[in-house]
Order: sequence, then structure tokens, then C-alpha cells
Amino acid sequence: MRGSASGLALVWRFGAATTLIVMAFAMAGPVLAVLLQQAGHGTAFVGAFSMLTFLMVGLLIPVMPRVLRRFGAVHTYRAGATLQLIGVLGYAIGDGAAIWSLSSVVAGCGATALWNTTEALLAKEAPPAMRGRVMGLYQTALGAALALGPFLPGLLRMDGHVVLWVAVAMVAGCLLLAVTAQPHAAHEPASGQAGTTWQALRSVPWLAALAFCGGVFEAGLGAVSAAHASSLGASLQAAASVAGAIGVGSFLFQYPAGWAADHWPVRRVFTTATLLLLVASAALAFATRAPWVLWACGVVWGGVGGALYTLSMVQVAHAFEDRATAGGTAAMITGYTWGGTLGPVAGGSALQAGGVTGLALWLVLLAAGGIVAARRAFR
Repeated sequence: MRGSASGLALVWRFGAATTLIVMAFAMAGPVLAVLLQQAGHGTAFVGAFSMLTFLMVGLLIPVMPRVLRRFGAVHTYRAGATLQLIGVLGYAIGDGAAIWSLSSVVAGCGATALWNTTEALLAKEAPPAMRGRVMGLYQTALGAALALGPFLPGLLRMDGHVVLWVAVAMVAGCLLLAVTAQPHAAHEPASGQAGTTWQALRSVPWLAALAFCGGVFEAGLGAVSAAHASSLGASLQAAASVAGAIGVGSFLFQYPAGWAADHWPVRRVFTTATLLLLVASAALAFATRAPWVLWACGVVWGGVGGALYTLSMVQVAHAFEDRATAGGTAAMITGYTWGGTLGPVAGGSALQAGGVTGLALWLVLLAAGGIVAARRAFR
């Protein structure tokens, strides 16, 4: 059994804090998308706006292993939580695309620090024989936050600006958890173990491609789907619930995916996951005849897309065990975040140009690429 009690305690503290932030942004993201759509912006613009946070993560994650090595986990996490709070305050105080875009950039800088810190610690501290289940449990908590966040405006009957202030309170709670954490030498990566993101990407490129695919389906379709539902006449609360369906899938699938990683051949698990995404993407073409299909597809996108990331992180923890853990996890985050970055732009553009059929075609091609990556990664 690897991992100290103090190390796992810090992981779960940071995991709880990160879950609060994920819920805040799962709640605020669709609301911002709908407010922009109601202001007259098309789905391509909404997609471009939604990619900003992930764009910053994708740009900054390569340097995070060095930051962790220099400043340590606790100080890095505190800095990230502070930037997140500044970003979400900008959403609540500002009004319009310009200030919200700047806030997304700041929030993305903070998300980079939080994400790599938590998952590098988790990969380092989780016992190898239970790594899939531990990672799956953590991702299940994040999935629960993704699932609940978009439904909160409707459940609590909050208007858009109230939602944004509630998000501020959640992020402030995350910062409080980070500030009260105690730094300890055992929690900091050894100087020779951080590695670099580029070294890890060269070692496991197909695994990073699968993480990219997961990022598109789990993180890259929520805002675009919500804006599309709004354009069809759905209320703000109903449109936001499309993103909630993605979160429901993410919540339901993560622990089973981690269990499968501990018990079944990894090639079979990855191939099955990408085949499910292919089927769900093809089914999307029927959403014009049966609107409920959009919600059903969302459950599969969130569940299987999130599972691809969980499985990738489990495999990279095995591949980089006792060496370059921060670099290996950063490589998977890079793949996932570029999926979350490019997914809204590509999906919004496909939807605007070709309707639901155009979006379905783009997603079918992406899922087919995921099948190829799974076969190449585990030959």
C-alpha cells in the first residue's frame, strides 16, 4: 500500500475543495452561455467563450510540474484558489462578454494550478491495487458536482445573477479549505520526480489522444448543447439541464470505470468506451425528431467521456509510478483540456453550419478516432 495517511488526508481536502469549484462552474457556465445567447450571440460565439478557461489550462499546464516542484502542493493550490475566486467575482460583478471573457482567462489560470496539484497528489498517494477505484471515487464526486450544478438554478428558482453570486460563495469555501491546509515536506514532489509534460506526451501520445476525446465529450459540449436548447425555445432552467445530463452521466460512470480498470484488460475497457461514444453520437442525428434524445446523448457523453479521462489517468499513474508523476498527470490534463478547449468551438461551429446532423457527424468522426487511439495505445 502506497501513500501516507497525511498525504491521503490532503488529497481528500483538496478533492473536496475542487468539487466545490467544479459545482460552481457547472452551475455558472450554462447560465453564462444562455445569457450570451439571449443577448444575441450565436452558438459559435458561445462555444468560443466557453473554451477560454480550458484554453488557459491547455496553455499553462506544461509549466505546472515545475511550479509544483518549486512552490509545493499547498502553496500552488492556494494561489489557484485565489485566482478562481477573482475570476468568478468578475462573472458576478461584470455584465457582458468582455468582462466575462477576462474573468474566464483568470479562472483558467487558477484551474490549472488546482487541477494538476490535486491529481498529481492522487496519482502519487493512491495504493496501486486500488488506483482505479480511488480515482473513480474522486471523479464520481466531481461528476456529482457536474450533475447537480446545472440543475440548481431550476431547483432553487434562482435567476442568472443570483446563480453567479452563489458560485462566488462556493469558490470562497474552496479557498478556505486551501488556506487551512498545512504544508508538509511529505506532500511535496521530489525534485527529480516532477518530469516534464512534453516528455510524458512523447511517452504515451495515444493515451493523451484518448484524454482529448474525453475532454470534448464531457467538457466541450455542455454550453453548446444548452445554447442550442435555448434557441429551440427552452427556458433558462431547462436549457441548463442539458449540461446537467452530461454531469449525471459523469457521476454515474466514474466509479464503474475505475473498477473496470482494476479488474479487466485495459484495451477492452477503452475500446468499449469509445464504441459507446460512437453509437451515442450517431443517435444525436435523431434529436430533431425526438428532442429527449439530446438529454440521453448527454448522459452518455458525460459518462463515457469522463470515463476516458479517468481511465487515462489511472493508466498514466501505473506507467509513471515513482517517476515523473506530476509530468504524467499534466500530460493527461493537457489532452483533456485541449479537448475541452476545442470542443465548444468545433461543436458550436458544426451546429451552426449543419444543425444537429452536422454536430452528430463531427462527433462520430471524433469517436472513430478514439477507437483507433485505443487500439494503437494497447497493442
